[in-house]
Amino acid sequence: MRRQEPNGVCRRISEYREVKTMTKIVLVGCNGHMGRVIAQCIAQRDDCTLVAGIDITQNPNCGFPVYTNADDFTGEADVIIDFAHQFEVEKRIDFAVRRKLPLVLATTGLSEEVIAKVRAAAKEIPVFFTANMSLGVNLLVELCKKAAKVLGDEFDIEIIEKHHNQKVDAPSGTALMIADAINETLDDRCHYMYDRHAVRKKRDHNEIGIHAVRGGTIVGEHEVIFAGRDEILRVSHSAMSKEIFATGSINAARFLAGREPGLYDMGDIV
Repeated sequence: MRRQEPNGVCRRISEYREVKTMTKIVLVGCNGHMGRVIAQCIAQRDDCTLVAGIDITQNPNCGFPVYTNADDFTGEADVIIDFAHQFEVEKRIDFAVRRKLPLVLATTGLSEEVIAKVRAAAKEIPVFFTANMSLGVNLLVELCKKAAKVLGDEFDIEIIEKHHNQKVDAPSGTALMIADAINETLDDRCHYMYDRHAVRKKRDHNEIGIHAVRGGTIVGEHEVIFAGRDEILRVSHSAMSKEIFATGSINAARFLAGREPGLYDMGDIV
């Protein structure tokens, strides 16, 4: 059926309708705390669906099939979200490459060897890789880069991150992401100081202090301090729930599905 426009151009009626595609997602770590939050968020959306989960534990009431071995999943999918522990993450990357499935990798605390494997995988499949899925945190990074460019030569830089008492890696991947972004802005001239209790000397000008706090149920807080002579600038972000990370990972999955191979991050969305 065609519709005649006033200018004589004919177009199909379907071209006037927004087509909302349904993204089919495989969720690795689906039965973990973060996985359950992501599954709940996906269930509330009409632009994506969970077709399978991968987890070492089983939950018969989750509403979708769960496999302990990723290779046992043979169905159709558009993208994988991996929010699981770094244990066996290399096997999961290999699975994504074998299946030619885009991968949203939100697992933190990865070694340099695993990160190198991520970069290699991005040559064959699209990989969305970031230390933090929050839009606000990624905006904080951009603000800190601007501040470092303006203040870096005259101000000392310290990063404080706070998380719940169950988090095993320290400092957080987000704190390191912030430090790396600042250091890159300052031409990579800084080194990181993680602990000063055994260092009996004055603070070096070209260092970035990074401090980790673990306690209670703190979801995630990051503060960057630019300390100058007689003035202090603080840039901070507080996560009030894990849902912000779930929403970010789902939006990343929607963004990544159908992309060309390559390494993507939140900067490609914002």
